[in-house]
Amino acid sequence: MKKIGTLIIAALLILSVGLTTGCGRKSTATVETSSTTLGQELVDLQQAYEKGIITEKEYNDLKKKAIKKYK
Repeated sequence: MKKIGTLIIAALLILSVGLTTGCGRKSTATVETSSTTLGQELVDLQQAYEKGIITEKEYNDLKKKAIKKYK
């Protein structure tokens, strides 16, 4: 009976190690960076407003957020 308990504990340890290490699988992370300038962002917003994609209120709100982000 003691052997079965020991085997169960050993199996659980092996399983938990396998799960935490990803079973030998390599994992990768993707990091995206933005190289948009404030000027380009403002131009894009202006164009979206002129094309009717966003409203005047949305344009003004987004413009304020963009300016604040680059301060």
